[in-house]
Amino acid sequence: MKRLLALAPLALLAGCGLHPLYAGGGAGPVAGTLAHVEVTPIDGKSGWLMSNALRDRLAASGTPQYRLDVRLDDKIAGFGVRRDDSVTRERRTLRARFQLVNLADGSVLLDDTAGSDAGIDVVQSEYATIAAENTALERLSGIVADQIVARLAVYARSRPSR
Repeated sequence: MKRLLALAPLALLAGCGLHPLYAGGGAGPVAGTLAHVEVTPIDGKSGWLMSNALRDRLAASGTPQYRLDVRLDDKIAGFGVRRDDSVTRERRTLRARFQLVNLADGSVLLDDTAGSDAGIDVVQSEYATIAAENTALERLSGIVADQIVARLAVYARSRPSR
C-alpha cells in the first residue's frame, strides 16, 4: 500500500503535459537548431560581452541557417541620494531586443525581448564603484544571454519538424 501511495504522484506528473526541452540531447531538434545560429556583432562593450555569452551558450557548428540580431540598451541610473546630493545606489539595466532570422529567405522567425537589472552600491572609492559596474554588466550579460537562448530553445521545440 505504501508503494502505491509513493507512486501516485508520478502518475499525476506523467499527465501534466510537461516535456523535456532538450529531448534527444545533442542530436535532438532543439540542439540541432541552436547549433546553426550565428550571432551578428553587437556594438560596444556590453555588445562584446553579450556576443561572447551567446556564442558560448549556442556552441554553433556547421553552416549557419539562422542569424541572431541583437540590439542592447544598457543604462545606469542613480538613486538613493545623500544630503549632499551624492548618489548612494545605482541600478544597471540591460535590455535586449533580438530577432532570429532565417538565412534562406530573410524572414524573421522570432522577435522578442529579454532583460535584467542589478543594484550597485556607490562607495567612496571611484575604482570600486567602476569595478562593481563592470561586474554587474558581466553578470547581466550572462543572465540576458541565458534568457535569449531559453527563448530560442522554446521556439525550436515548438516549430514544426522539417
